[in-house]
Amino acid sequence: MTRINTLVATGAVAMLSLAISTAEARDFRLGLVTPQSHIWSQEAEGFANDLAERSGGEHSVSIFPAQQLGSEAQMVQQLQAGSLDMAFLTLAEVSNRIPDFGALYAPFLVENIDQAAALLRSDTATDMLDLMPEQAGLVGMGYGMAGLRQILSREPIESAEDLSGLKVRITPFDPLRDFFIAAGTAPTPLPLPAVYDALANGQVDAIDMDYDSIRLLKFYEKADHLVVSNHMMFPMVAVVSGRVWAQLDDEDRDMIRSSMAEHANNILTHFQENHDAWGEELRQQDITVTEVGPDFFAQAIEEWEEIWAPKAPSLSALRETAAQLAE
Repeated sequence: MTRINTLVATGAVAMLSLAISTAEARDFRLGLVTPQSHIWSQEAEGFANDLAERSGGEHSVSIFPAQQLGSEAQMVQQLQAGSLDMAFLTLAEVSNRIPDFGALYAPFLVENIDQAAALLRSDTATDMLDLMPEQAGLVGMGYGMAGLRQILSREPIESAEDLSGLKVRITPFDPLRDFFIAAGTAPTPLPLPAVYDALANGQVDAIDMDYDSIRLLKFYEKADHLVVSNHMMFPMVAVVSGRVWAQLDDEDRDMIRSSMAEHANNILTHFQENHDAWGEELRQQDITVTEVGPDFFAQAIEEWEEIWAPKAPSLSALRETAAQLAE
């Protein structure tokens, strides 16, 4: 080979190596609906810092909290198209696409926050993530949650009959909607940033919400009656776009999966450690508190089971695992 050809070949190899190196370095985009102060957003930032460190600065993650990229439905569409790389999503939107995940919203599936976290860490729950690539174009990394659900209302709720006709703010997904329809309410989907004003102006009469969000966003300022029911857990899932996942090599996949799963698990731990204290903090506010159990929702539970048992084949296995965890 002549010297000039050698130089050309050497230069081409160098340029190719540079192009490959540049192509491998990624600035991932991760979307959430929660505000910056929420634990989901904080753990997303932790994941970004962790991935940058583990990759030696090769990869970075830009975080977009508070629905900056749109609703969860819009973010799922972006994930499926590959225009969004990652997200921390409620399982609500996933269950709209994969009904089997509705089983994780079964009323009174778990008895307390520790059992909820244990169930989401179980093989029964984690095996369900295998449904996501084919049925939703997403790759699940692990679960977090937003605690257990309560009802906060503008007027007292002392019996199941008091729920009749109430406009209850819900996250828009079928399992929750069906539960509140069965309870006799008028479920009203609203994005989280709109909830405070909706309570203030009477657009809704009550909200379905966890302790942390009630206290963090001060919803108790506009609704001073709390029904402590723990009627449903509210799982979160950390996901990567299937299209983006297909572009990653095994090393990057392992690094992203382990880091994202770790920070999702931190969310579970955070709720375990703080759930009871947050409940006590709310009890110190100028509100009335009514505690109820499954009997309060007996008719709604029965109707929900009739709808969802055929749709969600994992429900029986989840109930069995939950029962074992309660022993």
